[in-house]
Amino acid sequence: MPSRGHGERSEARAVRRRHFLRTTGLAGAGAAGALALTGCGSGDGSADGGKVTLGLLVASYDKSVGASIGDQWDDVVRAFEKKHPDIHVEVERVPFLKIDAVLARRVKDGRAPDVAQGHLFAPYAEDHLLYPAERLFDVPTQANFIRSFADAGRVDSGQYGIPILASTPRLFYNTGLFERAGLAGPPRSWAELRAAAQALKAIGIPTPYALQFGPEAAEDELLAWLLSGGGGYADLGGYDFGSAENKATLTWLRDELVGPGLAGAAPGELTRTQAYAQFLRGRVGMLIAHPVLLGAADKARLPYAHAPFPLKEGNEAAPPVGLNDWMMAFRSGGHVEEAGKFLTFLFGTGSAKTYGGAQATLPVTVTASDELRADRSQRKLWKFVDQMPDAEFHPVGLRSWPKVRSAVRERIGGAVAPGGNPAQVLEALDQVSPYISPAGD
Repeated sequence: MPSRGHGERSEARAVRRRHFLRTTGLAGAGAAGALALTGCGSGDGSADGGKVTLGLLVASYDKSVGASIGDQWDDVVRAFEKKHPDIHVEVERVPFLKIDAVLARRVKDGRAPDVAQGHLFAPYAEDHLLYPAERLFDVPTQANFIRSFADAGRVDSGQYGIPILASTPRLFYNTGLFERAGLAGPPRSWAELRAAAQALKAIGIPTPYALQFGPEAAEDELLAWLLSGGGGYADLGGYDFGSAENKATLTWLRDELVGPGLAGAAPGELTRTQAYAQFLRGRVGMLIAHPVLLGAADKARLPYAHAPFPLKEGNEAAPPVGLNDWMMAFRSGGHVEEAGKFLTFLFGTGSAKTYGGAQATLPVTVTASDELRADRSQRKLWKFVDQMPDAEFHPVGLRSWPKVRSAVRERIGGAVAPGGNPAQVLEALDQVSPYISPAGD
């Protein structure tokens, strides 16, 4: 369990982050245009006995990132329509890598769905295209979301992103390789992680620690390390990549992990999917991974365990990274009541577990998490669930985050490569989308 000191630091970070999001949640100018848009489920009724059709755009994950995230939308929709026969939900699936581009195009063309899943919500919220959560849920339902995840969905003074398919990654390690290397347990500090990597390299493991700085999800790996080193992406004044703590973290990675060959041949090119595949083949000793890796590792009969990612100096767990997709409800169709009913049903006690343990992702409501935590058949997820209240997030509530995220993916691998300049790369990231005060200060 985290110590009191860690809890106080986590709360301080959460307060700073909420202040940062409030002060940088600049409103867009598209409110008037938003009211004129027509959504794909925008009719007051249809030929089907006067039913309202609710357009639902969702991501299809197939068998990505190491294990299948099962597609259970049909089951949820079928159960919802049985309870609400006056509402027909029309589901459209888009590959998860294309969901943001497809949604942006639909919105631009005036064909926004009533409800959509995606990885970005801030631009739509700032342009007043979304219903806030308080218009969709009653107070008890809204209060049931785990606070850290609900807060991450805020823009300025309202919550517009509704979390789903949550995760808090942990440090996975191959216990068979650890035993061969003479290692008794997971590392509890950076020094122990480096020592474990050296021992794994000595027995011929190609990638002792899989540093996932490739273009797929480098921002997740980076945030885990920055938080572990006492830094992060932002402070009260805006993006703060170039902090002393962040520079020290990347310098350590360059000199102590990448330089000595303890992070594989090319960390700047290593994607999450590749890292997972190599772990399953026994070619990786340690890596940060999501709970979706659990089922794949079990199927591969791989000996493994997982632990919290350590703080730099050890003795405590580092703040966990919080990750999830977002649901959002668009104003254009005028179906706030129907969208609210559907989302309330989706996150109700019965359905919330469907988009939780059944898919090796984590439920985002308190009641569903408590149910999963009490279910012994789901005990492999318990440690992940325990991390959720302390989770810290990317600055997803900012319109500029997608642009900054792309820059992170393109540049961060070079910062830790031999001869790389961490300070220069981090300071350049601060200039990708510099903070502008709402008051013009």
